[in-house]
Amino acid sequence: MRTFDFTGATAVVTGAASGIGAALAAALARRGSDLVLLDRDADGLTAVVDTLRGRHGDRDVTGYVVDLADRADTARVAGLVRDRHPRIRLLVNNAGVALGGRFDQITLDEFGWVMEVNFRAVVQMTHELLPTLRAEPGAHLVNVSSAFGLIAPAGQTAYAASKFAVRGFTEALRHELVGQGVGVTSVHPGGIRTAIARNARVGGNVPADDVAGELRRFERLLTIDPARAAEVILTGVRRRRPRVLIGWSARVPDLLVRLLPGSYGRLITTGQDLVVRALTRQAVRRDGASTGRR
Repeated sequence: MRTFDFTGATAVVTGAASGIGAALAAALARRGSDLVLLDRDADGLTAVVDTLRGRHGDRDVTGYVVDLADRADTARVAGLVRDRHPRIRLLVNNAGVALGGRFDQITLDEFGWVMEVNFRAVVQMTHELLPTLRAEPGAHLVNVSSAFGLIAPAGQTAYAASKFAVRGFTEALRHELVGQGVGVTSVHPGGIRTAIARNARVGGNVPADDVAGELRRFERLLTIDPARAAEVILTGVRRRRPRVLIGWSARVPDLLVRLLPGSYGRLITTGQDLVVRALTRQAVRRDGASTGRR
């Protein structure tokens, strides 16, 4: 496919009130795109919309509050977007949530909540807006998975399951859309400096001491600025990359699971993952705006 043209495009971004989503919105506005921004955080979304309207008066920026954990609300807002913005060239399913705790420490309702937001909402938004994308020449779809869509550590059964599901859905859909004029990219961010760890839910049976330690450990890995992540993603979109890996904290696990597909878990559970983290911290200083080519 030809390179993606951002100028004059209408881009839909979920999870746009903060983090990668807000950074993507700002980067898209700079590239000349009109924006349709979705988030459940009404105050945060309003702040992002107002800021972008002030900086880019020539761009059309619209926000919609939606709870992606609610199927009916997702369908309602998707219908509004489809009806009011009939020429969508880019859809970025970015919104996501996290849950801490081993599988035996979380409830099925908690597990289901993660799957609803991280996977079902991605499928539903894509299904609702795919006809609109198909009708727009040069359209593109981006689904944000995770480094945990490449590697599955203990204590992340729900999150890893949802992100592996996003990866599989996106890859199969990409194969189905070959020749139909819609590019598809699966994004796997590593340690992006967002609030996902602080905002994560914790399983009802997880001891408080375990929660605090895990959050501190996880937040130490969040070293990459969301603005850099947004640039990496949009570079991948422009070049129609099928897969984008952001940071060494995604590329090192990707390599690890290729080398040790059945036994990488032992490295993590015995503490040898500290070696991987050290490599990550060293390499992230050299981390440029690069994309995975596979």
